[in-house]
Formats: sequence, structure tokens, C-alpha cells
Amino acid sequence: MALYRTYRPLAFADVVGQDPVVTTLEQAVEQQKLSHAYLFAGSRGTGKTSVARILAKHIMTRGIADDTLKRQIIKGIEDGSIVDLLEIDAASNRGIDDVRDLIEKIQFSPVVAAAKVYIIDEAHMITKDAFNALLKTLEEPPEYAHFILATTELNKIPATIQSRCQCFPFRPIEEEDIVRRLQYIADQEHIIVDREALRLIARHVEGGLRDAISLLDQMRSLAKIAVKDVEQRIGATGQQYIAAVADAIGRNDPPALLKAVRELEEAGTPLDLFLRELLALVRIELHRAIEQKKPIDVHLQALDILLEAIRNLRLSPVPGLVVESALLTLCNPKSKGRGEVLPTKTEEKPERKKTKEEPAAPTPPSNDSTKDDTTASAAEIEAPDVTLENISVAWGQILEETTPASVRISLKNGILQGLSGTKVTVGFTSAFHRDKVAATEASRAVEQVMQKIFRRSLKLECVLEKDGAKPDTKENIVNLADAAAEVF
Repeated sequence: MALYRTYRPLAFADVVGQDPVVTTLEQAVEQQKLSHAYLFAGSRGTGKTSVARILAKHIMTRGIADDTLKRQIIKGIEDGSIVDLLEIDAASNRGIDDVRDLIEKIQFSPVVAAAKVYIIDEAHMITKDAFNALLKTLEEPPEYAHFILATTELNKIPATIQSRCQCFPFRPIEEEDIVRRLQYIADQEHIIVDREALRLIARHVEGGLRDAISLLDQMRSLAKIAVKDVEQRIGATGQQYIAAVADAIGRNDPPALLKAVRELEEAGTPLDLFLRELLALVRIELHRAIEQKKPIDVHLQALDILLEAIRNLRLSPVPGLVVESALLTLCNPKSKGRGEVLPTKTEEKPERKKTKEEPAAPTPPSNDSTKDDTTASAAEIEAPDVTLENISVAWGQILEETTPASVRISLKNGILQGLSGTKVTVGFTSAFHRDKVAATEASRAVEQVMQKIFRRSLKLECVLEKDGAKPDTKENIVNLADAAAEVF
């Protein structure tokens, strides 16, 4: 049996990622306040049909005292053999004649269960005339009849139908919830799989748990599922090129950009997926700038350039040229007369000077004629104090010296949350970036850079923002990407 059927939730407690919906329905069941019509709306694979069947169990066993009969009804619902539960696919039963036939049959009382339940999947496929025929029955059904409509396109459901149903939005399931569920299934089925492979699956399905389980099912025969195995089946998204492209844009390096596009094409990576990854990164930086009340003109221009490229990609006879043009425009935005897309970096002067961005160490006074040289030498040798302020202003240098680029780009998505002794805590809104930096080699690389600057062994702690302590003041919130003066 397919994994998504084996691990389909059979009770409210098993449903993943839909807590608001589940909580409301559980309370309705406990308080005996069940409606005659429900409308579940959300993207595919988010649990609409599964929750509908679970709700049907409660409706159809309500008031039945015989435990044996209850078990029989529940078993009949789970295997689809009970006549009082009718699951209708509106994609193939969408006409007015089909609805009239349903209305005629609804007049007959339930055979075994306490109620009859009609689950209508893909309800948006029903024709306008058929909806009109169903309207009166939805409004005043027999006491024993209940309807549960499920749809992926709520906007196609007439307002008259929506007004007669209790509507529940099913949100895309969060990446972390999908990863946890996939790991549970892998453990139960003795499937060996890398955690990063599970994250790649979770990102690919865009909130659809069923699709994620199906993808895991496709690869379960492999001895071990690695990231490359997932990429071979879903196609690479170009995520591995994002860091190189971001660095090239920050350095204003057109040849490096052209090389990246050429590698994308040679690898067979869909260019639209790559642009969407880049677009998502700019969006994160836009939101961050807004939260910190920073100028956003540069981010808006970058969004315009990338959105235009995505629109033009489908129509272009040479798609790679569209991507090259967009990336080169990000490097040289003045061609559109709208200012720079990325802040330019000033070249360092040969003589080292302390700036606002560098933690300055105190130097003893001197009357010697070589005072300037002594001061510069002291600044080079004496380590600055390890304080939250000094660490925050040193992040630009830390980011610049952190390697490889993939670790640097993930670190830029972090927020400095605090300093406790020698432990530096950085919070991330994305578990992907958190895990990337928290990996042993990556965290060691960052710690080595901090040790070079502060001449002390510091420990890097990476947490999700919702798990970490929130800073009490704005001064304690440091945007690492802004400290590096880069958009990406």
C-alpha cells in the first residue's frame, strides 16, 4: 500500500499542521454543535479529505451506545465500505443530473450509522446549474444529512454556497512539520534518509504533505536517500548557485554572473525556479528592512527586475538571455535610471584606519614621534572586549571572512540575539539556514573568524527565532545582512 494511504491520519490527533481547524472541530464535537454543511478550502495535500473523513466518524457515530456497532461504522468509513458515507468526485460528477440524483437519494434514512455524510471533493468543478440545484438542500437538509465540501479553489465556489457552509481554510503545512512527519514515517519504515534530503522534499512540495510522502515513497527502495537522489527526481532548483550569484552581484562582477547562468543551463536547472529562489531571498531582505525601518528602494527595484524576468522567461526564444539580462541589471541598475540595486562597497585604503564598523580597542597615550604607527599597531594586536556591541559591529568583517559562500549566505539570514559568557546566540527564521550554519564544519568556520578578531574562543549557538529568547531592546537586534551592507 502507498505510504500516504498507510499514514493517512485516522483521528484529529494525527492531523499535521492544521491546529486551528482541528481545535475548532474537536470543540464542536465535544459540545455537540455540529453543522449540516462544511466547506474545507486549501491547496492540495493539506489534509482536507482526511479531516472530512475523521469528522464523518464523529457525525455518524454520534449517539450510538453500542461499542461494537461504533467500531464497525468506523472501520467501514476507513475502508470505504459503509453505504451511509458517500464520497463524490465533483470532477466527474459535476452536472445537474448528478446533483439531482444525489438529492433524490438523500431522502432515504441512514442504513447503519446515525447520519448520512456526503463528502464532495473538488467541489469547485460543479457547474453553476448544479450548484443552484444543490442550494436548497444545503440550506435545509434532512436532520440526518451532512455535507462536507472540499476545494482547492475557493474563489470558484459561489457566495450563496459559501454562506450556507461553515468555511475552514487549510493552510500550507510548514516545512518543519513536513520534515518531522517524513522523519517519523522513515523511522517506522526503516528508511535511511539524510535530514537535508527531507528538507529539500519539504521545500519542493510547497506545503503539501501528501506530495511529500509520495515523493519519499518513490525513493524508499534506495539503500540511503541523499540530497542528490531527491534532486534527480524533482530537478535542481538552483539553490546551490544562489550564494555565488549574490556574491557576484555584491562585487559587481558580470563575468561571474554569466558563468553562473551558463552552469545553471548546463546542469539543466529550470531557470524559472532559480529566479523564484532569488526572488524569495530578496523578499526576506525587504521584510527585514521594513521591520528595521530602513530604506527599501533598492529591494523594490530588485523585485521589479526579477518579476519582469520571470514574466519574460516563458516568451523568450533564449531563456538564458533573460536571466543574464536580469542579473546584469542588478549589477548595473543605473541603466534604468533608478539608482543602484545594491549598495557599493568602498575600497579599503592601504593604511588601516578604524571606522564605525570596526570594534576599536583603547590605546595608551604616547608623546613619541611615532605615535600614529604605535596606535595603528596597538589596534592590530590588542583584541577588543567581547561585548554584544563589539560583536554586532564586527559582523560585517565576520561575514566577509566566513567561508564557504553557502555558509555565508545562510549566516546573513540570522539575527544576533545575545551574548552569554562566551556563547554567541544567533536566531534564524528559517530552519534551513539555521541548520546550514549549525553544521559542525560551518559553525567551526564562523567561530574561527570570531577567534581571529577577538582573540578568544567563542561558541556559536544557532536557534530558531521562535525558540530563542527575544531581545528586550532594539539595540540588541542586529541584522547581519545590513551589517554586511548587502541585499543578499
